[in-house]
Amino acid sequence: MDLALLRTFVAVHRAGSFTRAATLLGLSQPAVTSQIRTLERQLGRPLFHRRARGVTPTAVGDELAHKAAPHLDALLRIAETEREAAGTLRTLHLAGPPEFLCLRVLPALAPLVGQGQTLRTALVPGAEENLAGLAAGQHDLVVTTARPRGGPFTASALCDEEQVLVAAPYWAALADPAGLSASGPAALEGIPVVEVHESLPLVTRYWAAVFDSVPDSAATVVAPDLRAVLECVRAGAGLAVLPRYLCQDSLDRGEVVALLEPAVPPLRTWFLVVRAGSLALAHLARAHERLVRAAAHW
Repeated sequence: MDLALLRTFVAVHRAGSFTRAATLLGLSQPAVTSQIRTLERQLGRPLFHRRARGVTPTAVGDELAHKAAPHLDALLRIAETEREAAGTLRTLHLAGPPEFLCLRVLPALAPLVGQGQTLRTALVPGAEENLAGLAAGQHDLVVTTARPRGGPFTASALCDEEQVLVAAPYWAALADPAGLSASGPAALEGIPVVEVHESLPLVTRYWAAVFDSVPDSAATVVAPDLRAVLECVRAGAGLAVLPRYLCQDSLDRGEVVALLEPAVPPLRTWFLVVRAGSLALAHLARAHERLVRAAAHW
């Protein structure tokens, strides 16, 4: 059986689409379609059900993928080892929210640069956009708080991030932590809200987890970067919900104050997402392993 046909088949199986597989393989969509039809003729059985959006494997297709994919991945690892032995390293393309990528991911990967690894980053806040870019082959690795369900991805839990409700000391004195514990969010009325989006994603999640309610005010300041949100809070613009790793130094210096310390603080989980099968690529596997190990100390 032609290995090229099997490679194309596994790519389609993982991508769930002839078009996405063609992009990842550097082929035209008609070429992918032709190769799958050739393989189906050779086997005498259909491998995919054609749907309005993409394809789903038949039972025969799933069985073939289960048997073939590990061997193709092993061959890819051998080829990548030879490639690196010849002194050629692939560039690693990363994507994720700007503050987490800048403050966590890139510093953790910096030692790889000394080993000859080249990096390219896309600082994109939106999880949906990042995952779409990963599926299309624009990125190799994505960090996101939205765990993908199904599709052509493999996701690993990276770390949990504690969320803290903070404000400048002036606003904290007005809120009165004791009153906040007793009366809930009513004690925060009149304090401006600083957020990353008009929909108040962080504040809404915090309110639901801690107060079992929804915020009843709109954002006063919207800045799509948590570092900018922190600077606004430090300057007295209002309250915000921020990850502890980002605001801990400001808390230690007294520039901002935690308005509440709930017994069970809200957490947000970060995931490391790659395309299924791509960890056979040595440079990607190295980066993935390094990030998982570094995250144990985050």
